[in-house]
Amino acid sequence: MKSEILAPVVALVLWSLVMWVWMYATRIPAMQRLNVKLDPTVPPGALTAILPPDVRWKADNYNHLMEQPTIFYATALTLALLGAGDGLNAQIAWAYVGLRIAHSLVQVTINRIMVRFVLFVLGTIALMMLAAHAALMVF
Repeated sequence: MKSEILAPVVALVLWSLVMWVWMYATRIPAMQRLNVKLDPTVPPGALTAILPPDVRWKADNYNHLMEQPTIFYATALTLALLGAGDGLNAQIAWAYVGLRIAHSLVQVTINRIMVRFVLFVLGTIALMMLAAHAALMVF
């Protein structure tokens, strides 16, 4: 099965892995520089609380990429399986991925909350459109 919508799915997976690398490329040196002791009895939040904000932002964004995009993956794969992953749905999926990447870049660099919020809302609207298209086909 070949479907256009699978390309944005794979693109978002790859972007998530880029963010994983970026997160650890900044987190490990920061932890070493601050001499953070890895103590299993200390809650994870306490360990990362001493890290600089720009280091934490990468981890926050990586976590965000493990949340709402799971709905995107399920919806896009449903559309692909239904034979509706081309044309408009593929374009909407690319818009969603582009908005998620833009959201990531804002969060991990300047972290302007209102800019992130607008990008998040626009991405959610795209996801709602995909979900509605899938629902119309399934129900």
